[in-house]
Amino acid sequence: MHTNVNALFEALWQDYIEMTPSAAKVHQLLSKGDKIINDHIALRTFNISKVNLEVLAAHFESIGYVACGDYKFEAKKLNAKHFEHPDSTQPKVFISELLVEEFSDELQATIKGLIEQVDETATTADNFLYSGRHWDLDANTYESLLAESEYAAWVAALGYRANHFTVSINHLPNFDTIFDVNDALKNAGFLLNAVGGEVKGSPEVLLEQSSTMADKIKVKFSDAVVEIPSCFYEFAIRYPKADGELYTGFVAASADKIFESTNVN
Repeated sequence: MHTNVNALFEALWQDYIEMTPSAAKVHQLLSKGDKIINDHIALRTFNISKVNLEVLAAHFESIGYVACGDYKFEAKKLNAKHFEHPDSTQPKVFISELLVEEFSDELQATIKGLIEQVDETATTADNFLYSGRHWDLDANTYESLLAESEYAAWVAALGYRANHFTVSINHLPNFDTIFDVNDALKNAGFLLNAVGGEVKGSPEVLLEQSSTMADKIKVKFSDAVVEIPSCFYEFAIRYPKADGELYTGFVAASADKIFESTNVN
């Protein structure tokens, strides 16, 4: 396990920009040479004991992160938790897991078959959180997972890695609102996730979020190379609670729509 927060996030970032070629362009557009502060990253997995949420969380807990909030996504059949570091300048972490037993027997059997191929020691290795896919997968199996769960298909195809990083708009010197950020992105030709509106959340719930739609990249399956959605970039602005401190949690109704940034269509 990593002992250093910065080293872990740097490794996650390097993997992420490889999967998300547009991220560098977004960075350039919004940073104008200033440092971009990462609000949070998100990771996905299945609730099978070998690779469940707790297994991923252990990598962050070993460097001081603590669990701060629980979330349920009934329609997508997911559970999630978010984690924070005692040093509030470090990014938050949002980890979700698919409730495999709530799906068809076929999907359950497929996912269990994939996870059986994961070497137990790989899950505690330093690089597990950005190690990608640990199993063989053919294009047909990907398609059949996709028909039932976009989330299951994404994890099956891309494995373990951050599915997004998040620009903290609070720390962007050149932008005051999420609408300014969205306009700059759209003017530069980026496609935004419009599910439930381009801006998810509101000042009333203390968090506004938007995101690009995931890049499309060519992924190698055992029998074909297929272009599929990879990762996306999110943008978040946080508002102060009654005590004046910025809200650090997440809003399930908004996160539910952000998940759709990796949808195929």
